[in-house]
Amino acid sequence: MRRLLSLILLLVALPASAGLLDNRPNPTLGASLNNSADFLPVREAFRLSLVESTPTSVKLRFTNAEGYYLYRHRFQFRTEPADGGLGQPVLPAGKHKTDEYFGDVEVYYGVTDVDLPVDPARKAPTELRVTYQGCADKGLCYPPETEVIKLAAGAAGSSGSDIGSGTTGKAWSWHELALFFLAGLGLTFTPCVLPMLPILSGVVLRGQAGGSRGLVLSLAYVLPMAACFALLGALMGVFGAELNLQARLQSPWVLVPFAGFFTLFALAMFGLYELRLPRFISGPLDTLASSTRGGSIWSAALLGVLSSLLVSPCVSAPLAGALLYISASGDALGGGLKLFALGLGMGAPLVLFATGGGALLPKAGQWMVAVRNAFGVLLLAVAVWMLERVLPGPLALGLWGLLAGGVALFLGALEFTPKAPRERLAQLGGLILLVYAVAAWSGALKGESDPLRPLGRTHLVGAPSVAPASADWQTIKTPAELTGALAAASSTGQPLLLDWYADWCISCKVIEREVLIAPEVTSQLDGYRLIRFDMTESNAEQRALLDRYKLFGPPAILFFDGKGDELVGLRVVGEVDAKAFAARLQQANASR
Repeated sequence: MRRLLSLILLLVALPASAGLLDNRPNPTLGASLNNSADFLPVREAFRLSLVESTPTSVKLRFTNAEGYYLYRHRFQFRTEPADGGLGQPVLPAGKHKTDEYFGDVEVYYGVTDVDLPVDPARKAPTELRVTYQGCADKGLCYPPETEVIKLAAGAAGSSGSDIGSGTTGKAWSWHELALFFLAGLGLTFTPCVLPMLPILSGVVLRGQAGGSRGLVLSLAYVLPMAACFALLGALMGVFGAELNLQARLQSPWVLVPFAGFFTLFALAMFGLYELRLPRFISGPLDTLASSTRGGSIWSAALLGVLSSLLVSPCVSAPLAGALLYISASGDALGGGLKLFALGLGMGAPLVLFATGGGALLPKAGQWMVAVRNAFGVLLLAVAVWMLERVLPGPLALGLWGLLAGGVALFLGALEFTPKAPRERLAQLGGLILLVYAVAAWSGALKGESDPLRPLGRTHLVGAPSVAPASADWQTIKTPAELTGALAAASSTGQPLLLDWYADWCISCKVIEREVLIAPEVTSQLDGYRLIRFDMTESNAEQRALLDRYKLFGPPAILFFDGKGDELVGLRVVGEVDAKAFAARLQQANASR
């Protein structure tokens, strides 16, 4: 099911990685050995060195310890003076990770080389400020770190050790190519692509389908069409990395317009209007296609190229999603292979038709409209998914409910007239979606934000009801506020729980949503003062506080007794599951 969802997002969305099966860090961590000693200081986890500095370029090398990774979109490079002529960084292809909270990110393990072009016509930079951020697989995220490197214009330097090449592995895999092929196969059965059958049958095959002749001519038609898509993918793989779309897609100024575009694409899928090339482009292409004589391999190849241009506007929304995904890889070969597989998937039924005749293909009919409408719904889902990053959680949940309710009405959830068996099945699906829509709207009115749990945590009838712990947490952001909270707790003899949190910390989200609201945890929090220190800004004051407590970054949960002293032996650093944290709470309560 998870792979099916990945395929759906791949068809219509932003970077939805097919090999993106590295989810969040291992949730089984967090037992008694999970403490600060399990993690390295930031500059031991990520070692930055200057490899070479010339008037035209600067080469840097990051060497990560085993089990630690850096985020591609968190790199920043600035020179002193500011007009030092620094160009766009050239980064290798990274490894894709998909997280249920942050979506798709690209990360680097091992050794990574970064090339920074410098304009020799500009004033030579004397200092380079490098900002980076990374995490540990064990479940710890480090705050953004900035290092200053002194540059000597025209001089060459080295890291002092022979580290080797900075590669991070392939940017594509066979199962990614398989998913792109399946995506193209799905696009075939839409009103956009099946009209290519008359071109293939009437012009390329001249009405004579079947046999080896049909196989050769259909391959001559399909392969150039797929090659055109491959060229587009290769270009996006090369130039897309320079655009750094993955990082730019975190900005509301980019997310909102893109969500609007996907909404417009969805309306086109619903048949409100039709996407076409401008007439000054499509007219000559149609004329050339109609004047091309079929029956030969070269004419079939020419028609394949023309068909790829004529079909692309119709499948532009899924194609845009695939291109956005490819742009994050920065890999020309991988991008070309992925869209080549997409083109082969679109062309496979055409080859099947040309070889075995129309009897092997399903007949056109109303089901094609249903496929097109399904793509429209998925495009709307992508738009909502993008807006989740900039809208308040309850409002985003309400939009998910609105989408589910609209699909439910379209499926006839509230139509109680006599129906055929197939229509009854669709109505049943609509009723299920309508129930979800009502639950989402109810949850949104209560302040819930998780579309997978629209009503929040529920309990069995007769089980003791426990209020979510998140409602009792006090969020602070400064050391002064923390000092005041500790003083207030110790003055009343109240034990205190201190949760270190940041928006950019994946494991923090996991703990907040899956651990601190678990019944076995909330049932033991009576009497605690609950403090959440939000260090999303990661300013100097907050980082100094981390150093004071000998922490490298969030997540971390510290226990304080009624006198304001930390129970150091009970602190939890890194990701922890509900069972392990409940056991830690039992130890803390036993010592009270």
